[in-house]
Amino acid sequence: MERKIKLRTLNAYITCKICRGYLVDATTVTECLHTFCKSCMVKHLEENNTCPTCQIVIHQSHPLQYISFDRTMQDIVYKLVPNLQENEMKREREFYKQRGLPCPKDIVQPTGDAEDDKPGNHGDSDFHRMDEQVNVGLECTTEHLKSLKRKFIRLSSQATITHLKKFIAQKSKDHTLKFVYVTRWRFKDPPLRLQYRPRIDI
Repeated sequence: MERKIKLRTLNAYITCKICRGYLVDATTVTECLHTFCKSCMVKHLEENNTCPTCQIVIHQSHPLQYISFDRTMQDIVYKLVPNLQENEMKREREFYKQRGLPCPKDIVQPTGDAEDDKPGNHGDSDFHRMDEQVNVGLECTTEHLKSLKRKFIRLSSQATITHLKKFIAQKSKDHTLKFVYVTRWRFKDPPLRLQYRPRIDI
């Protein structure tokens, strides 16, 4: 049975806790997974290194390296809020036009792929931040391996299990990949591939 709900009942989940507007360029803190507008978060981190919601220290000296674009959340917001994407894009282009600058989202980085090279597509220049994102929890279940300080990571859905193994090996400097294989996966099947801003008021 279809059930209609009012948009305001979802506002708490799709608005930025800093500016109180709908999320624009949704950016998530990788340490705690709280999400804010990119411009709001960048400005906040100029003078703070903590999450505005839970106050956890993102990073003592380089917090900007521990936030990432959340494409899934932004897609949800754009689908829920009528005309938000079109209106925000229009405002952003106008913002840069008034200053005689090209809009960053209209600059094409050639990739050799005809589809990727269309205006508005980001190609490879964003290091896959525009891909659908996957949140992965890393939990140690054996006393032979030391637990990671950061138990959650966000990565592109295009990443392979090899990328993840290399990341874990780099963070677990006391153990080689062979050690991890022998102690964890030797008798198991290989693991599956892991599946400017003028603001708009509510």
